[in-house]
Amino acid sequence: MVRALSVNDLLTMKRDVLPLTGAWAEAFGEPERTGVWFIWGNSGNGKTSFAMQLCRELTRFGRVAYDSLEEADSLSIRRAVMRAGMEETRGRFVLLPGEGMDELSVRLKKRRSPDFVVIDSFQYTGMTYRDYIALKERHRDKLLVFVSHAKGTRPAGGAARSVMYDASLKVWVEGYRAFSKGRFFGPRREYTVWKERADAYWGAGGEQEQDNNNNQNQ
Repeated sequence: MVRALSVNDLLTMKRDVLPLTGAWAEAFGEPERTGVWFIWGNSGNGKTSFAMQLCRELTRFGRVAYDSLEEADSLSIRRAVMRAGMEETRGRFVLLPGEGMDELSVRLKKRRSPDFVVIDSFQYTGMTYRDYIALKERHRDKLLVFVSHAKGTRPAGGAARSVMYDASLKVWVEGYRAFSKGRFFGPRREYTVWKERADAYWGAGGEQEQDNNNNQNQ
Protein backbone atom coordinates (compact mmCIF):
# COMPACT_ATOMS: atom_id res chain seq x y z
CA MET A 1 0.00 0.00 0.00
CA VAL A 2 1.42 3.40 -1.00
CA ARG A 3 1.72 6.22 1.54
CA ALA A 4 -1.09 8.76 1.23
CA LEU A 5 0.06 12.36 0.79
CA SER A 6 -1.52 15.35 2.47
CA VAL A 7 -1.82 18.66 0.64
CA ASN A 8 1.09 19.96 2.71
CA ASP A 9 3.18 16.90 1.79
CA LEU A 10 2.46 17.54 -1.86
CA LEU A 11 3.20 21.26 -1.77
CA THR A 12 6.45 20.94 0.21
CA MET A 13 7.79 17.96 -1.75
CA LYS A 14 11.03 18.84 -3.51
CA ARG A 15 11.30 17.97 -7.20
CA ASP A 16 14.57 17.81 -9.13
CA VAL A 17 14.04 20.03 -12.17
CA LEU A 18 16.11 21.17 -15.12
CA PRO A 19 16.68 24.94 -14.81
CA LEU A 20 16.51 25.63 -18.53
CA THR A 21 17.34 29.14 -19.71
CA GLY A 22 16.79 31.32 -22.76
CA ALA A 23 14.82 29.88 -25.68
CA TRP A 24 14.63 26.48 -23.95
CA ALA A 25 12.93 27.92 -20.88
CA GLU A 26 10.58 30.01 -23.04
CA ALA A 27 9.45 26.84 -24.80
CA PHE A 28 9.54 24.19 -22.07
CA GLY A 29 9.74 25.92 -18.69
CA GLU A 30 11.43 23.87 -15.92
CA PRO A 31 10.65 20.18 -16.59
CA GLU A 32 11.53 17.41 -14.17
CA ARG A 33 14.99 15.94 -14.51
CA THR A 34 13.77 12.35 -14.77
CA GLY A 35 10.90 10.62 -16.54
CA VAL A 36 9.92 10.35 -20.20
CA TRP A 37 9.85 12.91 -23.01
CA PHE A 38 8.45 12.17 -26.45
CA ILE A 39 9.37 13.92 -29.73
CA TRP A 40 7.54 13.24 -32.97
CA GLY A 41 7.13 14.72 -36.43
CA ASN A 42 7.23 13.94 -40.11
CA SER A 43 10.46 13.38 -42.04
CA GLY A 44 12.34 16.48 -43.16
CA ASN A 45 10.91 18.80 -40.50
CA GLY A 46 13.91 18.99 -38.17
CA LYS A 47 13.39 16.18 -35.60
CA THR A 48 17.00 15.01 -35.61
CA SER A 49 18.37 18.56 -35.51
CA PHE A 50 16.08 19.35 -32.57
CA ALA A 51 17.07 16.15 -30.75
CA MET A 52 20.77 16.97 -31.14
CA GLN A 53 20.26 20.55 -29.94
CA LEU A 54 18.38 19.13 -26.97
CA CYS A 55 21.32 16.81 -26.25
CA ARG A 56 23.64 19.82 -26.31
CA GLU A 57 21.41 21.64 -23.79
CA LEU A 58 21.16 18.57 -21.53
CA THR A 59 24.97 18.25 -21.33
CA ARG A 60 24.80 21.35 -19.11
CA PHE A 61 23.19 19.16 -16.45
CA GLY A 62 24.79 15.72 -16.85
CA ARG A 63 25.96 12.98 -19.19
CA VAL A 64 23.96 12.35 -22.37
CA ALA A 65 23.75 9.34 -24.71
CA TYR A 66 22.12 9.35 -28.14
CA ASP A 67 21.07 5.84 -29.18
CA SER A 68 20.98 6.10 -32.98
CA LEU A 69 19.01 2.96 -33.77
CA GLU A 70 17.75 4.16 -37.13
CA GLU A 71 20.79 5.85 -38.66
CA ALA A 72 23.66 4.42 -36.55
CA ASP A 73 26.77 6.52 -37.29
CA SER A 74 25.69 7.58 -40.78
CA LEU A 75 26.88 10.75 -42.48
CA SER A 76 23.61 12.54 -41.71
CA ILE A 77 24.00 11.78 -37.99
CA ARG A 78 27.60 12.95 -38.03
CA ARG A 79 26.53 16.18 -39.70
CA ALA A 80 23.79 16.69 -37.09
CA VAL A 81 26.39 16.20 -34.35
CA MET A 82 28.65 18.78 -35.97
CA ARG A 83 25.85 21.32 -36.52
CA ALA A 84 24.90 21.10 -32.85
CA GLY A 85 28.52 21.73 -31.79
CA MET A 86 28.73 18.53 -29.76
CA GLU A 87 32.53 18.57 -29.90
CA GLU A 88 32.35 21.37 -27.32
CA THR A 89 30.53 19.27 -24.70
CA ARG A 90 33.77 18.07 -23.09
CA GLY A 91 33.05 14.36 -23.02
CA ARG A 92 29.50 14.66 -21.69
CA PHE A 93 27.97 13.29 -24.90
CA VAL A 94 28.30 9.84 -26.49
CA LEU A 95 26.74 8.38 -29.62
CA LEU A 96 25.53 4.77 -29.42
CA PRO A 97 25.34 3.56 -33.03
CA GLY A 98 22.38 1.19 -32.83
CA GLU A 99 22.46 -0.22 -29.30
CA GLY A 100 19.49 -2.52 -28.61
CA MET A 101 17.20 -1.96 -25.64
CA ASP A 102 18.56 -4.87 -23.58
CA GLU A 103 22.13 -3.63 -23.97
CA LEU A 104 21.06 -0.05 -23.30
CA SER A 105 19.30 -1.13 -20.11
CA VAL A 106 22.48 -2.84 -18.89
CA ARG A 107 24.46 0.31 -19.69
CA LEU A 108 22.07 2.52 -17.74
CA LYS A 109 22.50 0.37 -14.62
CA LYS A 110 26.26 0.87 -14.57
CA ARG A 111 28.04 3.32 -12.30
CA ARG A 112 28.53 6.73 -13.93
CA SER A 113 26.08 5.83 -16.69
CA PRO A 114 24.38 8.56 -18.75
CA ASP A 115 21.82 10.67 -16.92
CA PHE A 116 19.83 11.34 -20.09
CA VAL A 117 19.32 9.12 -23.13
CA VAL A 118 17.71 9.95 -26.47
CA ILE A 119 16.38 6.90 -28.34
CA ASP A 120 15.90 7.40 -32.09
CA SER A 121 13.56 6.10 -33.14
CA PHE A 122 10.88 4.42 -31.03
CA GLN A 123 9.75 2.36 -34.04
CA TYR A 124 13.25 0.86 -34.35
CA THR A 125 13.24 -0.35 -30.73
CA GLY A 126 10.61 -2.98 -31.58
CA MET A 127 9.06 -2.39 -28.15
CA THR A 128 5.46 -2.93 -27.21
CA TYR A 129 3.85 -0.57 -24.73
CA ARG A 130 4.38 -3.20 -22.03
CA ASP A 131 8.09 -3.34 -22.91
CA TYR A 132 8.23 0.44 -22.63
CA ILE A 133 6.63 0.44 -19.17
CA ALA A 134 9.16 -2.15 -18.00
CA LEU A 135 12.07 -0.07 -19.31
CA LYS A 136 10.71 3.08 -17.69
CA GLU A 137 10.24 1.34 -14.33
CA ARG A 138 13.79 -0.07 -14.41
CA HIS A 139 15.28 3.39 -14.93
CA ARG A 140 13.19 5.79 -12.91
CA ASP A 141 16.34 7.76 -12.07
CA LYS A 142 16.95 8.62 -15.74
CA LEU A 143 15.40 10.85 -18.37
CA LEU A 144 14.35 8.78 -21.40
CA VAL A 145 13.66 10.79 -24.56
CA PHE A 146 12.01 8.95 -27.44
CA VAL A 147 12.01 10.24 -31.01
CA SER A 148 9.17 8.91 -33.16
CA HIS A 149 7.96 8.80 -36.73
CA ALA A 150 4.60 10.41 -37.40
CA LYS A 151 1.60 9.53 -39.50
CA GLY A 152 -0.05 12.83 -40.24
CA THR A 153 0.03 14.72 -36.94
CA ARG A 154 0.03 11.62 -34.71
CA PRO A 155 2.84 9.25 -33.71
CA ALA A 156 3.09 6.27 -36.05
CA GLY A 157 1.75 3.08 -34.43
CA GLY A 158 -0.38 2.27 -31.43
CA ALA A 159 2.53 1.66 -29.04
CA ALA A 160 4.12 5.00 -29.96
CA ARG A 161 0.83 6.83 -29.40
CA SER A 162 0.49 5.22 -25.97
CA VAL A 163 4.02 6.30 -25.03
CA MET A 164 3.25 9.83 -26.20
CA TYR A 165 0.20 9.98 -23.94
CA ASP A 166 2.28 8.69 -21.00
CA ALA A 167 5.18 11.13 -21.49
CA SER A 168 5.40 14.21 -19.29
CA LEU A 169 6.81 16.39 -22.08
CA LYS A 170 5.45 15.92 -25.59
CA VAL A 171 7.17 17.80 -28.43
CA TRP A 172 5.70 18.07 -31.93
CA VAL A 173 8.25 19.16 -34.56
CA GLU A 174 7.03 20.78 -37.75
CA GLY A 175 8.70 23.19 -40.14
CA TYR A 176 11.84 23.43 -37.99
CA ARG A 177 9.88 24.52 -34.93
CA ALA A 178 9.28 22.38 -31.85
CA PHE A 179 5.99 22.86 -29.99
CA SER A 180 5.44 21.88 -26.35
CA LYS A 181 2.32 19.71 -25.99
CA GLY A 182 2.99 18.24 -22.57
CA ARG A 183 2.80 19.13 -18.90
CA PHE A 184 5.74 21.51 -19.05
CA PHE A 185 5.86 24.67 -21.11
CA GLY A 186 7.11 28.22 -21.03
CA PRO A 187 5.50 31.48 -22.16
CA ARG A 188 6.15 30.86 -25.88
CA ARG A 189 5.52 27.07 -25.95
CA GLU A 190 7.75 26.76 -29.02
CA TYR A 191 11.42 26.50 -29.91
CA THR A 192 12.94 27.41 -33.27
CA VAL A 193 15.29 24.69 -34.50
CA TRP A 194 16.56 26.46 -37.63
CA LYS A 195 15.37 30.05 -38.13
CA GLU A 196 15.91 30.40 -41.88
CA ARG A 197 14.12 27.17 -42.69
CA ALA A 198 11.37 27.86 -40.15
CA ASP A 199 10.75 31.29 -41.69
CA ALA A 200 10.66 29.76 -45.16
CA TYR A 201 8.16 27.11 -44.02
CA TRP A 202 5.81 29.27 -41.93
CA GLY A 203 5.99 32.45 -44.00
CA ALA A 204 4.90 35.94 -42.98
CA GLY A 205 1.71 34.61 -41.36
CA GLY A 206 3.58 32.04 -39.33
CA GLU A 207 2.44 33.14 -35.90
CA GLN A 208 -1.24 32.66 -36.73
CA GLU A 209 -0.56 29.41 -38.54
CA GLN A 210 1.32 28.12 -35.49
CA ASP A 211 -1.60 29.02 -33.23
CA ASN A 212 -3.94 27.07 -35.49
CA ASN A 213 -1.55 24.13 -35.58
CA ASN A 214 -1.24 24.10 -31.78
CA ASN A 215 -5.00 24.04 -31.40
CA GLN A 216 -5.35 21.16 -33.86
CA ASN A 217 -2.72 19.04 -32.11
CA GLN A 218 -3.87 19.48 -28.51
